[in-house]
Amino acid sequence: MQLDAKSEKTGIEIGIYTLADLGKDPHTGQVISSKQRIKEIIEAAKFADEAGLDVFGVGEHHRLDYAVSSPAVILAAIAQQTERIKLTSATTVLSTVDPVRLFEDFATLDLLSDGRAEIIAGRGAFIESFPLFGYDINDYDALFSEHLDLLLQLNVNETLSWNGRFRSSIKNAEIAPRPIQSELPVWVGVGGTPESAARAGKMGVGMALAILGGDPKRFLPLVNIYRKAGAEAGHSSDDLNVSVTGHTYVAKTTQQAKNEFYPYYSNYWSYVNSQRGMSSRKISITEFEHMTSPDTALFVGSPQQIVEKIVSQHEMFGHKRFIAQLDIGGLPFKKVMEGIELLASEVAPQVRKVTSKS
Repeated sequence: MQLDAKSEKTGIEIGIYTLADLGKDPHTGQVISSKQRIKEIIEAAKFADEAGLDVFGVGEHHRLDYAVSSPAVILAAIAQQTERIKLTSATTVLSTVDPVRLFEDFATLDLLSDGRAEIIAGRGAFIESFPLFGYDINDYDALFSEHLDLLLQLNVNETLSWNGRFRSSIKNAEIAPRPIQSELPVWVGVGGTPESAARAGKMGVGMALAILGGDPKRFLPLVNIYRKAGAEAGHSSDDLNVSVTGHTYVAKTTQQAKNEFYPYYSNYWSYVNSQRGMSSRKISITEFEHMTSPDTALFVGSPQQIVEKIVSQHEMFGHKRFIAQLDIGGLPFKKVMEGIELLASEVAPQVRKVTSKS
């Protein structure tokens, strides 16, 4: 399936991302191997590229129930199988990675992909990378701030001198290789704190909002804080881009989507909450019905309902990009591919058409 290439130039960008979780299929009890999961991720990215989607993201975790700890490596493999889709981390745990190594890896990815690399940087919802790489969890926020500052300086300087609190100093260091793009696009992942939104605005980087459920209106103050902070720091509105990410399941009808996705979505939150030391109880059908209602941010339904939710959020936020997470809870790969096809062939063209007018 190949969509009209002209559509890529108008309206907001539509993409997908994966965190590569290794969830047990609630129907079969089976868990696929990391090797199979990575193979499927690469196949999904190739199909998304051929289908005309704009962005493909890969997340980072450092635990045995996730298959990807190095997004740059997986994205480099995807770069060799794709032609035009943008390739981003989703997200890089910036607090516990050396910014120099990170920049070099994604600059290399940019060269391999002919200028398609991006970085979404976040503080991370999981904390196992802190002891793994020798960082103190008590420095959670300070590490992120310092590493973001260094990353942005690396992005604009071929030679750099720098001093910080957590990393050894750099003196007249050559930062190589340089990407094809004049600067790698950098976004900051924001989950819900005003401080994070203000920081992204002050830095003049994109803000990637993780809206995983509930009323999307509660995120509007964050968007306003972000744009206000960016304007006060002297950044152009063209540089202050918002992206929205969300859990998504698309089927021919809304009832079909609900019926098929409920076991996987309930399963997903059960094991994710357990991983984070929280209650692992399953979501009830009644709760799920409320979570998927038309005025919420959970994208489960027919193509038309997904279009309506994306457009409704665009009217609120004026965002540049929507990225869907389709492959959670042990969902079979066949269903993931069906979701990509519906997103690309029925959702994206309508969303682009409507949002190109705004």
